[in-house]
Amino acid sequence: MSYALDQRRKFLDMIDRIGDHWLQVFEQDEEFYSAAYWDLFTALWRSGRPMRKTDALGTMKGVRSPHTAGKYVDAALRHGLLVERDNPSDARSKLLELTPDLRKRMDAYFDKALGEVKQTAKRLEEA
Repeated sequence: MSYALDQRRKFLDMIDRIGDHWLQVFEQDEEFYSAAYWDLFTALWRSGRPMRKTDALGTMKGVRSPHTAGKYVDAALRHGLLVERDNPSDARSKLLELTPDLRKRMDAYFDKALGEVKQTAKRLEEA
């Protein structure tokens, strides 16, 4: 199925609005407007439970180096977006999870993003 140019533009407009909503999650702090943070935060949100730090580092698909991935995690910890704690099942590893506040903000983000998808789908049907 092929879509018209106007439909593709409506899609891009929706993506822009969804990106703006993502930026609102972080109070306009553009440091967190990156695919690496998207991968990390959505993986932790999706899991719904603490994740081993090494597994969380591996969720950042565009980051090849565990050292570099660790820098992203360290920044998120400094900004109070993640919590790191000892792993009771394995003393050699740490667990990461979203702070309750970030989880709440991400819940609101997904609600807004899904609303944008529904509105755009309606606009496309009407066009």
